Amino acid sequence: MANYYSDHPEFDFYLNHPEMKRVVDLREKDYADKDQHEDAPINYEDAIENYKRILDITGDVAANIIEPNSESVDLEGPHLENKRMVYASKTFENLDATRKAGLWGISMPRRYGGLNLPNTVFSMLSEIIAAADAGFQNIWSLQSCIDTLYEFGDEDQRQRYIPRICAGETMSMDLTEPDAGSDLQRVMLKATYDEENKCWRLNGVKRFITNGDSDIHLVLARSEEGTKDGRGLSMFIYDKRNGGVDVRHIEHKLGIHGSPTCELTYKNAKAELCGNTRMGLIKYVMALMNGARLGIAAQSVGVEQEAYNEALAYAKERAQFGEKIINFPAVYDMLSRMKAKLDAGRSLLYQTARYVDVYKCLEDIQRDRKLTPEERQELKKYTKLADAFTPLAKGMNSEYANQNAYDAISIHGGSGFIMEYKCQRLYRDARIFSIYEGTTQLQVVAAIRYITNGTYLGIIKEMLEAAVSEEMKPLQARIAKMVAQYEEAVNVVKNSGNQEVQDFLGRRLYDMTAEIIMSLLITADASRAPQLFAKSANVYVRMAEENVVGKAAYIAGLTADDLASFRAVETAAE
Repeated sequence: MANYYSDHPEFDFYLNHPEMKRVVDLREKDYADKDQHEDAPINYEDAIENYKRILDITGDVAANIIEPNSESVDLEGPHLENKRMVYASKTFENLDATRKAGLWGISMPRRYGGLNLPNTVFSMLSEIIAAADAGFQNIWSLQSCIDTLYEFGDEDQRQRYIPRICAGETMSMDLTEPDAGSDLQRVMLKATYDEENKCWRLNGVKRFITNGDSDIHLVLARSEEGTKDGRGLSMFIYDKRNGGVDVRHIEHKLGIHGSPTCELTYKNAKAELCGNTRMGLIKYVMALMNGARLGIAAQSVGVEQEAYNEALAYAKERAQFGEKIINFPAVYDMLSRMKAKLDAGRSLLYQTARYVDVYKCLEDIQRDRKLTPEERQELKKYTKLADAFTPLAKGMNSEYANQNAYDAISIHGGSGFIMEYKCQRLYRDARIFSIYEGTTQLQVVAAIRYITNGTYLGIIKEMLEAAVSEEMKPLQARIAKMVAQYEEAVNVVKNSGNQEVQDFLGRRLYDMTAEIIMSLLITADASRAPQLFAKSANVYVRMAEENVVGKAAYIAGLTADDLASFRAVETAAE
């Protein structure tokens, strides 16, 4: 039988990455749970074997239940009944299967009924489920919202809510409103304190809420009367059992049909504060969004893999002019690029996840004891790395998912435009990845300060010093030339002293940054496992070189008159 974990040896490669030892030791707090919980690992090797068992179970459920249900879910979708959202029939089967398999409470400590898995393994599980059905992955992966409640809620809230998520109840994060999309400072859903009942009351409308009729919601609301910016926003917990929230509308979307996107009306809904007032956007939403962005990166890699699988299988079977089309240069060029993007994007995903794991684990340890000076330095280092890499992982993988899905249809030719073929659904599903949880343009905004202040350049130069295999040394030399061109391009933009120039060229600098970092990551992976990654490393570095050289030339040649002509086009269009 198919298994979305064991069919792909790349998972074990990243599971056994040298940096995972530090991640697991921190996550397990030196394996302190082994005396209180029978399922807790006794050492690093035991933990890795436990992760493999969970991945194997997930791979089986994904391949043999979720994926076979995906077409039915896509066709039926959720619907509205008496102001309540009702999932597609097969979505209930998916939920039941994942609950019976124990795939909830992934990241939560065992004392609450969780599995205590690192973000790296959670990302692998997300990738596997997304490959089977990206829409269902949204519903399932939103359980990660509980991380924010765990980090910022009090112990009473943890005791009441976390075990429910570990048992399979669903979550949502209610942020967006009709007049507050990317600009969440404009959120106006009102939170007022009810002195008589000693609780908060929420009133207003939320829009574009993924899994919006979930069991437990984290809600961004305006608690400070008279404010109009982010400093007046707080985070609240709404429990569906208490009532007060209706589903007004379920959006009819291009893709991810199984994932309900709801418009909600809050009518004096009872809620409780999570953390402190005024910190909702400044601190708590930022934590939520960074976790969600890593989840979208994993979702994107899952669809990249599935699009490549579909394209490769079709190219091997389809014959034209008396020959299989996989033998045509135009086709194998496309396939090799798809695979290279997949492998490089996956390497970036798991590097980012490891960075997130280290700093999140140290933050958790800090709740119990004071960190040593060495641990404080490690926390500072990995927090910065995670913050720098997350917008790259989310932005680039969401774009690659779109590109791979597009190319999968191209390889299918006219058949790819027919609804009976899976690649059209992958194409429709992928389109949202570069939009929700922060568009690619917003990922550029998040990354640009690390470009201009030299953070990425420092990381790149350090990575460039790492030893690689003899086979990879010619590629490393090519990357070094790219780095020189990149540094020059960054300096050109910085020396312009023009914010408009920086904003205009930001996307090109962002792409160059990510492509160089992924080139370095994939050559490092190919040095350790050439049988898995050597071909992709060769293809990806040449593809990155093609892009970096072109972008460097564009940046070097841009003049003030060029910029004025772009503005003139926009003015003429008006």
